[in-house]
Amino acid sequence: MALPIEHQARYWGIATAIFLGLLWALGDVLLPFILGGAIAYCLDPVADWFEKQGTSRAIAVTIITLVGLLILAPVVIFVVTTLIDQGRQLVETLPAAIARLRDYLSERFPDLMVEGSAIRQQLSKVVGVLESKGTQLITGLFSSFSSLLNLALVFVIAPIVTIYLLLDWDRMIARIDDLLPRDHAPTIRRLASDMDRTLAAFIRGQGTVCLILGVFYAASLMIAGLNFGLVIGAIAGLVTFIPYVGAIVGGGLSIGLAIFQTWSENAAAVADGVEGASRGVDWIYVLIIYAIFQVGQFVEGNILTPNLVGSSVGLHPVWLLLALSVFGSVFGFVGLLIAVPLAALIGVLVRFGIEQYTAGRLYQGLALKAGTASDADQDGNKTS
Repeated sequence: MALPIEHQARYWGIATAIFLGLLWALGDVLLPFILGGAIAYCLDPVADWFEKQGTSRAIAVTIITLVGLLILAPVVIFVVTTLIDQGRQLVETLPAAIARLRDYLSERFPDLMVEGSAIRQQLSKVVGVLESKGTQLITGLFSSFSSLLNLALVFVIAPIVTIYLLLDWDRMIARIDDLLPRDHAPTIRRLASDMDRTLAAFIRGQGTVCLILGVFYAASLMIAGLNFGLVIGAIAGLVTFIPYVGAIVGGGLSIGLAIFQTWSENAAAVADGVEGASRGVDWIYVLIIYAIFQVGQFVEGNILTPNLVGSSVGLHPVWLLLALSVFGSVFGFVGLLIAVPLAALIGVLVRFGIEQYTAGRLYQGLALKAGTASDADQDGNKTS
């Protein structure tokens, strides 16, 4: 005798509550395992391809691991060292830049910058805070033993988890399939297949788009000579999965920084008495920075997204923003990592629920009963 649907819903509800509770309580501990699982999910098609070429699963995982080490290790070292260097430069540059801004405002708007005015006092406070606390903040951020330990654990444990999951991925999926409730196994397999297609199109496809655009933006901004171009390019690429947000955030930061950078450099040249120097903004340089993001948007919209992501995967930008806000506020950084895949999975379940609702008595009412009776009469006539 099958278990009543009310009891099934109760048990699955309890299991879901326990899972969310563990996720909330062990969020920081689970971070490397979640990262390892996500990486294994993305690399499983690569391992499957190697198996189709005649290699064993172990050899396929070994090849992927060696290639990852050869490519990832130098990139991580370069990126981390560059980020630290740019962070130090940012802390050292900001007080002088704000001081120049204060002097410029004093020259152009003397009435607003008189001694004792609110604007002058606030700028002076900002300069003082940056000079006294900025270096301490960066030093503490990178010298904290606990921070370094957590970072080391992520970089050590996540690859190990990835390797083990890649080796056992197919067996793990088969084992999970064996444990499905027999009465609901076909429906669960269908939903799992829809979820896998959605995640594959979004995480694998959109993740590749984010990586390509992040590298393009960071490299282009650094070649153009924009200060902190690596950081801004990484941010722009990271948030590209939300349509238009990556270009708006990255472009806004880059253009604003280009305006401030060229004005600050010109002001410093004038102050140093450089011949031919003039105070103002280099608008040609600002236009170059703007063109970089326009090229990125064109390539994304016409080449990358159509070929790597394909058609819509059913994730509206507003739904993504809501998921990021909710899961990020409840589960912290781990919530931000799982927000997008969980939003995709919930979207599949919502669409399935709507499908069941529109096909059921609650939605169709008496029309469903009449249609059923009419079908029965037609079947009876055909039989007779």
